[in-house]
Amino acid sequence: MHALVTGGGGFLGGYIARKLHERGDQVTVLGRKRYAHLDHTGIESIACDIRDKDEVSLALKGVDAVFHTAAIPGIWGDYEKYRSTNFEGTLHVIEGCRNNAVKKLIFTSSPSVVFGESDLENVDENVPYPASYLCHYPETKAQAEQLVIEANGIDGLSTVSLRPHLIWGVGDPHLVPRIVNRALKGKLIRVGDGRNRVDMVHVENAAHAHIQACDDLTPGSRVAGQCYFISDDAPVNLWDWIDNLLRALDYPVVDKAVSYRTARLVGGVLEKIYGLLKIRTEPPMTRFVAAQLATSHYFNIAKAKRDFGYRPMIGQKEGMEALINHLRKHPVPPAD
Repeated sequence: MHALVTGGGGFLGGYIARKLHERGDQVTVLGRKRYAHLDHTGIESIACDIRDKDEVSLALKGVDAVFHTAAIPGIWGDYEKYRSTNFEGTLHVIEGCRNNAVKKLIFTSSPSVVFGESDLENVDENVPYPASYLCHYPETKAQAEQLVIEANGIDGLSTVSLRPHLIWGVGDPHLVPRIVNRALKGKLIRVGDGRNRVDMVHVENAAHAHIQACDDLTPGSRVAGQCYFISDDAPVNLWDWIDNLLRALDYPVVDKAVSYRTARLVGGVLEKIYGLLKIRTEPPMTRFVAAQLATSHYFNIAKAKRDFGYRPMIGQKEGMEALINHLRKHPVPPAD
């Protein structure tokens, strides 16, 4: 098939694109710029602003399946910044699929779309969206996910949404560098009692799940119009996982702690100050970050196992050994 991967220059999108190419599919990646390193791989890259409806529709001509991973992540910033890419960009992808008779749309959502402030322990896809959100990213991703669900079955388009949680592995530009840099600066503080468990998903497992879901996505199939949590199927103690990573790299482990209540209060105050002063940089603490660091959030993935046979290919031990070996050879660069 001819597959197009939005955000194909990113962490998950890049893995999906390479796996598709390796198995013989024709692959095009769409990003904010062309990726010169792909020029000799057989993977085509297109520079396209996902906020431009006409550009997106043109890029989707002749495509059979779209893997829509592109998004603006983060916990701080103007609402319009998140909405224009995460919601309106997804709307443009859906319209482009319908205009060009694309058959399949595989959307990368997030478990944060169902996260309010409370623990989520072994919940399945029946858990509802919260009444309100603590930041714009999960809110706009939830809006986009609902667009994708509603688009299923219209003009021959079959859709599915996947919710991978805390993607990690070799090449991770987000989670691990953030942890390491904060630890080196002495700014990594445990929030809560340190007993909260979370799900994670190795990037290869996440990419594999996307391709499996695509292969089983046909009109009227079990997969069509559905949402799925995706994880390594092995919840970890968040703070033990962080300490073990830092210890293996000979970095200082977390030795400071603050209560969830205090962190949430400080986050709320900082949000108000940063908002009033229109400070664009991310506050050192927010209510969303406090909640994510202090609560449990792990998920039941029985539905993905049943509907398209998902099973993690890379285990925690194997994945961690590969990550540690990589980081010893290629240390995380210091943040500004």
